[in-house]
Amino acid sequence: MSGTLYGIGLGPGDAELMTLKAARLIGSARVVAYPALAGGESFARSIAAELLADGVQEIRIDVPMVVDRAPAQAAYDKAADEISAALETGLDVVVLCEGDPFFYGSFMYLYARLSGRFTVEVVPGVTSMTASAAALGLPLAARNEVLSVIPGPLEDEALKVLIAAADSVVIMKVGRHLERVRRAIEGLGLLDRAHYIERASLVQERRMALAEAPQKAPYFSMILITKGADPWL
Repeated sequence: MSGTLYGIGLGPGDAELMTLKAARLIGSARVVAYPALAGGESFARSIAAELLADGVQEIRIDVPMVVDRAPAQAAYDKAADEISAALETGLDVVVLCEGDPFFYGSFMYLYARLSGRFTVEVVPGVTSMTASAAALGLPLAARNEVLSVIPGPLEDEALKVLIAAADSVVIMKVGRHLERVRRAIEGLGLLDRAHYIERASLVQERRMALAEAPQKAPYFSMILITKGADPWL
C-alpha cells in the first residue's frame, strides 16, 4: 500500500492561522517536504517548525528564484522522485505550503507530477490576500462586485486594463515591481484608493496607503484597491 501525499496550506505566516487539520497532520507526519530558496531558509518550514516531531524525515526542495523556469522545474522533478520513494514504502508525506496550496502555490507542480500515481489530499489554508484584507480592515468585495487578483509582473498595459475593469483589485507578487505598479495605479486616478501591505500576519507586518509606501518592497508584499463608495455601509 502506498502512502498518501498531503498538500498542507500553512496560511500567510502566523502559525495560529493554520487550520486544526493542518496542525494535526503536520504533528503526526513522519516525512515532511517543503520549498526553500536555493541556499536559503524555508519560510514554510519556519511556520510549522514547532509542530514537527522529533526524528521526522525532511525533504528540502531548493527552488531557484530565477526568471527561467527550467531550473525550478528540475527542482520539482527531483523533489517528486524523493517524495514518491517515501510514498512507495507506505509512508504518508506532508508537503508544507505557504498560504494555500492551490493559490499561486508551488504544491500544484508536485500535484501535477504525483497525483496520477498516488492518493493526494489538499488541505486549504488562509491566503495572504485574505490575511492582508483583514489586517487592513478592508472588505474585498460585496454584493455583485467583481474582485480581480493580478500578478504584479504583468506588463503595464495589461495591468491597467485589468485594474480598470474590476471593482476591487488585489495585486500580488509586487516586490521589485512596486514603483512601476504604483505609477500605473496613479495614472488611472486610483492612488487614493490603494493600500500597501507587506509580510501580513507576521511581527514585521507593515501597512499604509500606497502613496506612502517605500520605493523598495519585499517579495511578500501586496497592493489592495477598492473603488467608489463602500457598498457595505
